[in-house]
Amino acid sequence: GSYNAANTLFTLSPKDGTVMGIIARDAPLGPLTGQKGARFDPLTISWIGTPTTETNVCIARAGAAVKNLEDLKTKELILGDTGAGTGTRSYPKALSAILGLKFRLIAGFPSSSDVFLAMERGEVDGICESLDSVHGKKPEWIPKKVVNVIFQGGTEINPEIKDIPFILDLAKTEEQKAAIRFLYAGQGIGRPFVAPPGMPPARLKMLRDAFNATMQDKDFIAEVKKQNLDLDPRTGEQLEKLIRDIYATPKPIVAMVGEMIK
Repeated sequence: GSYNAANTLFTLSPKDGTVMGIIARDAPLGPLTGQKGARFDPLTISWIGTPTTETNVCIARAGAAVKNLEDLKTKELILGDTGAGTGTRSYPKALSAILGLKFRLIAGFPSSSDVFLAMERGEVDGICESLDSVHGKKPEWIPKKVVNVIFQGGTEINPEIKDIPFILDLAKTEEQKAAIRFLYAGQGIGRPFVAPPGMPPARLKMLRDAFNATMQDKDFIAEVKKQNLDLDPRTGEQLEKLIRDIYATPKPIVAMVGEMIK
């Protein structure tokens, strides 16, 4: 879905600021890793901003055989998979190859909400999903230990769950560390607002200024808190720089991770 949205913005949408999109955090990595269906250029698409960065967590229902990260080295964890370009598939697939963790993916779920329901029914054991999404859809799951948080991944340790293992710490070689950093680079992208490439500079600035003003609006901030959502915004300029840095990753690492998540 995010690939289709980004493709449409990139090739068909008017460049006058009347059309924007919100895409999945990992979708911008698709063209770099050669993912089927990713026909857009993140280096030229217009980045408006993101309201938050992300932390991905792999969670397992309390009744699953896997209770912690050590278990995952020897016991299989059955995860729901919501499709190509999402962390529900790419993170466990790559970590199986990089670190030898024992995941089995069950594809075909339209959304993470469907995976959560399957977890409640005992049809799958867990999911790798954003912490914000888990809090928003199932706020009682982590505090009441309905699920165990097996590990966290992202560009840095989330202080909210600082005692949960950080997957980068499991890497034993520099190659593994570089691969995991690239794999989770999308977490720094968050939930980005994007627009077509080639917009007039003044129009792009107007959209970015409006986005930044919204992120500081008192009513907006109050509503975010009311809904128990995270607010840790980044500007369009910051996202643009992050994308350039990601696309400067050495090609052998990119190729390796790209093959892992196909």
